[in-house]
Amino acid sequence: MAPTRPAPLARRCCVAESRFGRLIAVAETHFDEWIARNYSRLWPEIFHPDVLEQAVEFLAELAATGPALEFAIGTGRVALPLARRGIHVSGIELSGAMVDELRRQGAPPGVGVSVGDFATESIDGSFKLVYLLRNTITNLSSQEEQVAAFGNAAAHLEPGGCFVVENYIPEIQRLPPGETRHVFVATSDHVGVEDYDLAAQIAVSSHWWLIDGQLKTFASPHRYVWPSELDLMAKMAGMTLRERWADWHRAPFTAASRSHVSVWQKAA
Repeated sequence: MAPTRPAPLARRCCVAESRFGRLIAVAETHFDEWIARNYSRLWPEIFHPDVLEQAVEFLAELAATGPALEFAIGTGRVALPLARRGIHVSGIELSGAMVDELRRQGAPPGVGVSVGDFATESIDGSFKLVYLLRNTITNLSSQEEQVAAFGNAAAHLEPGGCFVVENYIPEIQRLPPGETRHVFVATSDHVGVEDYDLAAQIAVSSHWWLIDGQLKTFASPHRYVWPSELDLMAKMAGMTLRERWADWHRAPFTAASRSHVSVWQKAA
């Protein structure tokens, strides 16, 4: 099954100082109230029990009793089921509308959320698990921001803790010769297209949804990235690859895999 594509939620527009003293671009969210309310309708496949329950099980095994930190916690799709298992979960989320939707769903009191950019935002405490799901690493549209996110994850981990990233494999091998556009989804109510800038390592992801008889469109740039580059970012942050799978069911990761779930571990 082809991986779902990241939503067009971020556009880099200004600068701030990271916790490591570097100036990097920071995000402006495009996730408004309408997207927050309709999130499960726009991407129903990531709410399918076969996907969601297995992701929660995978992360719960790594978190044990916790605590855990989710980068881009969103509406709590994964954090809330983890919290119901007794794991203390915190989150960082750029969109206030998404946080409002999470709270509207009745988030347990123990689920604390800090509004900010996960590449730079710092919260108190250390965590057994930090995780970043459904291609959201690509919402950071520069290499420097992605490196900063790995550094931020490592800084929040306790010794021996793990950082998990779920991401898609760039679909470049599926582009016809000389072409730069790839249709990654086409259904009766959702069409998704990626336009690749191979020199800049940027893919512009465009979506068209037919929702309640209305056409909704979104587009945003994403920095696509291969697992090997993520491994280097992890190494720069003091983490090493512990395991990599093609999906949450732990299918083997191969040259034919279209997505990956990677786990890096901080030195004990």
